[in-house]
Amino acid sequence: MQLILASTSQARQAVLRAAGIIPAQLWPPATDEAAVVEAANRASIAVGGSALTAAETVQLLAKAKAEDVAERHRDQLRQQRFTGVILGGDSMFLLDGELLGKPLVPEVALERAKQHRGKTGVLYSGHWVVVVENGEIITGGGLVDSATVRLCDDVTDEELAAYVASGEPLQLAGGFAIDGLAGAFIDRIEGSHSCVMGLSLPALRRLLIGLGLNYTALWQQNSN
Repeated sequence: MQLILASTSQARQAVLRAAGIIPAQLWPPATDEAAVVEAANRASIAVGGSALTAAETVQLLAKAKAEDVAERHRDQLRQQRFTGVILGGDSMFLLDGELLGKPLVPEVALERAKQHRGKTGVLYSGHWVVVVENGEIITGGGLVDSATVRLCDDVTDEELAAYVASGEPLQLAGGFAIDGLAGAFIDRIEGSHSCVMGLSLPALRRLLIGLGLNYTALWQQNSN
């Protein structure tokens, strides 16, 4: 069984490869994330519901990404008679009641880093798998995992400025990577280590089992 990653995230690739799973393809989604979330919130509120929770938001986007890749590459999947799964993921960080995505620009990254200092936030990671057999889409399913992350209270403004200047946090949900330069700034986590990196391996395993698939069948798969 092979795995196609609906992402070009270096962190997600690293998590998979360290776990013995080498994606057969890296196909980035063409998903307008803001539009997807806005439409879902609008639809929910229109029927008397509330805006999406953090867990619902990351799950919605993970599904949108996986399904977008599956649909746009449907012909290629059929030509290759691909059998395996397409994995989409999304992560967001909840801090002080505010759901945070990627900071994207240094000013926002620095502001969030200072806000996070000495506090504990929750990193939500959504996963969605599309199951494909002989090139045909069969089914799909999703699962959300979360982990708490506490930033050291003694990190100085100078250290945070140096970290932001490195450029590392700009594309990271929450603005920190435990496996990167800021590893020394993170005081503790509670939950799956891989979840904090954007792809929870325990969640992926449970998701595949729930779909009747064998997680270990993905080990050492490659594109050759």
